[in-house]
Order: sequence, then structure tokens, then C-alpha cells
Amino acid sequence: MLFGRIWMLRLALIFLLAMTACKRDIHQKSTAPTQKQNLLQESVEEVAADSLKLLWFVQRYPKLAVYEPQMRELYRNHQWKFIWFDNKGITELGQLIRSKINTLETEGVHTKVPYKSYFEEIFQPGKPALSNSAHDYLISAFYFFYADKVFHGFDIKTSKALGWYLPRKKVSYVRYLDSLMANPKLIEKNERKLLPQYYKLKEMLGRYRKALKNKASDTVKIPAEMDPIKVGDTSDLVAHVRQRLYLMGYLDQDTKSPIFDASLAQPVRQYKTNIGLTSSSIISGKMIRSMNVPLQSRIKTLMVNMERCRWIPTETSQAKQYISVNIPSYELVYYKNGKPALESNVVVGKVMNQTVIFSGMMKYIVFSPYWNVPPSIVKKEIKPALEKDKNYLAKHNMEWNKGRIRQKPGAQNSLGWVKFLFPNSNNIYLHDSPAKSLFNRNARAFSHGCIRVAKPLELAQILMEDDPKWTPEKVDKVMHAGTESWYTLKEPVPVYIGYFTCRVDEQGVLHFYDDVYKRDARLSELIFKQ
Repeated sequence: MLFGRIWMLRLALIFLLAMTACKRDIHQKSTAPTQKQNLLQESVEEVAADSLKLLWFVQRYPKLAVYEPQMRELYRNHQWKFIWFDNKGITELGQLIRSKINTLETEGVHTKVPYKSYFEEIFQPGKPALSNSAHDYLISAFYFFYADKVFHGFDIKTSKALGWYLPRKKVSYVRYLDSLMANPKLIEKNERKLLPQYYKLKEMLGRYRKALKNKASDTVKIPAEMDPIKVGDTSDLVAHVRQRLYLMGYLDQDTKSPIFDASLAQPVRQYKTNIGLTSSSIISGKMIRSMNVPLQSRIKTLMVNMERCRWIPTETSQAKQYISVNIPSYELVYYKNGKPALESNVVVGKVMNQTVIFSGMMKYIVFSPYWNVPPSIVKKEIKPALEKDKNYLAKHNMEWNKGRIRQKPGAQNSLGWVKFLFPNSNNIYLHDSPAKSLFNRNARAFSHGCIRVAKPLELAQILMEDDPKWTPEKVDKVMHAGTESWYTLKEPVPVYIGYFTCRVDEQGVLHFYDDVYKRDARLSELIFKQ
């Protein structure tokens, strides 16, 4: 009993000491609010337990307190030993964390770094080889600060508020630190933590920032009656085009030459083809206008899309097979064994009926489908049409079925000859379309929210190619039979619908897309508010 009381008194004394230190700190702040305090030189050795030292630390650095649970887990795992110091001083990894904090802008992160002067002071010459726990805690806090900003980005609540419903996983940066301790170079590029696309965009961001820093030509004046520029011509406009093609990856270097030589012809042709202009090796005013965007604007677009990359689990790109749909580029890509196996143009929801950014598991393929007309379309379009023409349903191959209107299978069915189902609450799916001409347009936001696929037969065939019972010929025949039939995929295929307004392709070329739903500005505002 006496032994227990002694321990109770000891614990009470420890708590009293901690509270006294906290009160003294508060008193100092209140009596001299304008006086800068060197927090690093304040000793914490007076606090007995390491857990209380950590409590003291987060009270002294409240802007880093959000990382306290992770820090507590980290030090428990390491028996409350120093993480960033050895008998020679700060470890190599500790120095790397400092470097990463000082170059956060290269990661597309715009944020104010709290307590940066105190953090820098740890690394100054003359510091003792083995510092106190406050120094170690501060480096740990900045490691979690870095991981949070670079690997995780905005929280899930914010991304959902921006209409982003793709799954996001909670990652343990405590465990990740163990792998960095074993191999510090992982922090430079780790495709297990961030998508490969992130690092491609990061490289392009560096190019654009360097061009801006060097005061490269930002935009140019284009003559109203500009003559086309051909191979062999000389013009300042050629130098501008050359710089922009280099920044986007069409050229390996920018010679700054105003002469339109043969080396520029193919990149000009490729660029014009990629953006939907008539394919030729002639520099036109329309071509220059398409790339005549301020560098700072392009930098913001790169940063916005790097942030979106943080929101996608890396497991996405490591799946055996998956389908990716990017709304701004109006493109679907089916990946198999890590490589694109099929690419197709798509039509997405118009601005008033935006396609939702989410994911699902494709389970069924429906050949010669009925189209069950959504109640909203019945109310807004079909009922008014019936009032004008009583034969409207018959003329459009429609019928009543159990109190609802549906369209029969056939060439004019709004879903075309096939639909691909991944059950979801948004009632969105992929499907064929009789309106083939829309796939040839540059801007393709015309649907009520579902995604129309330009190559539906090819998609069905490649999804079913591992089933020996279904040859490409059989798929084609059943698809056009005119009788609805269902096929259940042996393995469900993940479908990801995303929103990226720029992307680096497999050849290292950077593409910019129209912000069809005007979502970049809101995210950019949040990034630059930090």
C-alpha cells in the first residue's frame, strides 16, 4: 500500500513539473510576445518520461501537433531512441529531409513551412554531435510534414468536396520511414508511394519553372494576317514555337534558333495531330495561339494535376488489368499487365450532366441491350415529344414495359450494340453509341453522364480474349444478334474515371486538355491559399 502511494506521489510530481514548464512557457509568451525565443536551446531534460517530452514538444510547436500520434507510434517502435542522430551527428536521411523541405516547390507544393528557422538551426555547424530530444522530434515532425504534403496532399474531405470520389487509402508513413532508413535514396523517386505519372509531371514542372526563371518568352503577338511559316523560313515566332515544343517534350533541346529547319518539321506535325489540327509541317497562327499560354498558367496546371496524382493509390497502376477514363482528354485506356492494350475515344457527360469521378468493378457485358430510359429523360424529353407526336415511341423503337419506357435492341438503340456494367450508385456505365460522328470531334461532352465508347467491339473482344469459348468472331456475332444477352466476366475489371487536365504520355510528351468542367480553378485556389 505504501509502495503504491510513493509511486502515485512520483507521478503527481512529474505531472506538476510538466505543467509548471508549460505555464512558464505561456507566461514568457504573454509577457514578451514580440521577443523571438530560441526554442531549440530550451532543455527538456527536466521532464522525466519520454512520452512527456513529446507532450512538451507539441505544446511548444502547436503547428506540428497534428503529427503527434504518428510521432508517438514512431518512437514507441524505436524504444524512444534517437531516430535522426548517430555518434557522428545527423544521419544521411536527416540531411535528405532537410533538403526535401527546402525544395518543396519542386514537388508542386505551395505551402508555408512553420518554424523553418528553428529547423534550419539544427543543421548549422558547431551543433553537438548528439543533440537533445527536441532536435530529434523536430526532424521527425518535418518528415511527417513532408510526407503529408508530398505523398498525401489534401485530406479526403477536401477531395470529395471537389467532386473526387476515387478511393483513397490511409498510408502509414511510420512504416515507410523504416524502408527509407534501409534505403534513403527511395525518397528521390518511389513509385510505390506515388504514381509514375506524378514523376513525369514533376520533371515537366522543373522545365517550365526554369523557363520562367530565365525570363523566356512568355507569350507572343500573332499578326492578324499571319502568313504560314514553312521549313526554311526565319521568324521570331519559330523560336517561340521551338521553346514550347521543347517544354512539352516534343524536342530534346531548345536551340533558340529562329530558323525553321528540318529538325522542327516532325515535332510540328506531331503537335498539330495531337491537338486536332490538320496534320502538316506548317506553323500556322492557330497552332501558335494553341500554345500561346502564359508559363505561370501552365505551371499552375501542372501543380493541380500533381495534387490529383497524390489522391490515387499506387496499387491502381499495379493491377493486372484495369480501365482508365480521363474526362478532359475524352479517352479510355485498357491496361493489361502494366501496358496499354487498347485506346479509344469516348464521349462524356455534358456540363449540365457531368460524368462523376469515381471507380467501380466491371462485372458484366450486355450484348444487344435494352435501354431503360431514366425518369429524368422521360420527364424532360420523351413526354413533351409524346404530346406533339403520339407515334413517337414506335418511331424510336421504344415501348412501355412494367410502367417504364425502354428502347428495344437494334442499330438505333441509344446504348448501341453493347454496354459494360460496373454496378454503382451513380448509374454510370460504358456503352456503344449510334452517333458515331461525335467521336471525331475534338470536344466530346455530349452525354447525360454515361460514357460512350468509340471502340466497343474491340473492348468487348479484349476483355473476353482469355475465355476460349469466345472467339472475336463469336463476340461480334452475339453483339449484333438483336437479342439481349449477358456475359459475366470471370475476373471483375477495375474501372477508374478521373479528371486530369494535363498528362505525359508513354513517349514523354506533355499534353494539355481543356478544363471541360472548370475544376482546375477551385483546386488551384486551395493550393495557393496554403
